[in-house]
Amino acid sequence: MKSTTFKRNIEPYLAELMRQYPAVAIIGARQVGKTTLAKVVGEGYFYMDMEKGSDFDRFSRDPEFFFKQHPSHVIFDEAQIYPELFTVLRSVIDEDRSATGRFILTGSSSLELLRNISESLAGRIAIIELGTLKANEYYHQPLSPFYEMFNTALNPNHVPLGIPPLNREQVQNSWFMGGYPEPADSVGFFHQEWMTDYQSTYVNRDIAQLFPKLDKIAYRRFISMLGRLSGQIINKSDLARSIGVSQPTITQYLDIASGTFLWRQLLSFENSVSKSVVKMPRGHIRDSGLLHHFLKIRNIEALQNDPIVGFSFESFVIEEILKGLQDARLRNVDAYYYRTRSGAEIDLILEGPFGAVPIEIKYGQRVTRHQLRWLDEFVIENKLPFGIIINQADVAEWLTEKIIQIPAGFL
Repeated sequence: MKSTTFKRNIEPYLAELMRQYPAVAIIGARQVGKTTLAKVVGEGYFYMDMEKGSDFDRFSRDPEFFFKQHPSHVIFDEAQIYPELFTVLRSVIDEDRSATGRFILTGSSSLELLRNISESLAGRIAIIELGTLKANEYYHQPLSPFYEMFNTALNPNHVPLGIPPLNREQVQNSWFMGGYPEPADSVGFFHQEWMTDYQSTYVNRDIAQLFPKLDKIAYRRFISMLGRLSGQIINKSDLARSIGVSQPTITQYLDIASGTFLWRQLLSFENSVSKSVVKMPRGHIRDSGLLHHFLKIRNIEALQNDPIVGFSFESFVIEEILKGLQDARLRNVDAYYYRTRSGAEIDLILEGPFGAVPIEIKYGQRVTRHQLRWLDEFVIENKLPFGIIINQADVAEWLTEKIIQIPAGFL
């Protein structure tokens, strides 16, 4: 089945980076559209699929001869397959450092790819992470003005108000379906079959290829359990006992899941005035559609009745925000969660050149004053301009002097 062509928010930024750097790398999970994006911004470039035997053999047989034939305008897809590429590429780039936009690399393993880049191509390459589709991309809408507020120091007068660009139905559909482009227009059989194949390929091919000594059966159990732990603090020792592996093995599995863009790990925010911060990591499955597939949730009604519903919506919103920040060229932003031993909790804290902003995420349409207490206390104690509640309300408005409600459709 051929999927719709989606214009990606990051495309203009990527094109600009190509005018500034000799090479750019597009990293991200399998099937998020890296190759499509590379061919759009590198229209007319010579294409090499390093997973294709004939392309791999042609290049690996004599890399220097290849670059004599193609000294510029080449796409190397899944570049981490051939690590020697990076060393040769450095020499080719250094022969003419002033030339820009010469090479585009893509990769599906940040651990492998980023290590090779840092060792061989530091200063010569810009790196962009491409996620699954944002909701505005799925509905062919421009990026929301929400992210403009992070361009300068936080100012309550710069927070967008009014009706969100996407309505509640559109948000819920994007949340349930997830953002992988190929099955994005499909429901029912094809969507489920695609997700099943994706899960199988991820473990049986990608992980087996990158980590040949890994116990695939144990790792598959680990991935299944991560679904139910999505959005929660991870107790590594409990998880290790459940799977029957050691705690260091769980740490390795989490690193692999993060490095292959399946899992987002958030660190605890420790720059607070509170001295009782919980420091255990928290994380979630990055694509909500894949999460729902892991949990065998087949429709939106079943999701709304499942105990995971709040955690799932929270994870979806966090990913929408983090993808949007990069799309808006705001890359120097750190994301945290916050929890104290007394139970105070903030779902997301963003920290960057603009300052810090705490964000609480609620699945419902309305919030009570009682639900605002931790956010209100955090804003006051840390002397912040304001805090944000994101939910499924119809309009953006100030709930108190220091807390603004932003509907998820604004993201």
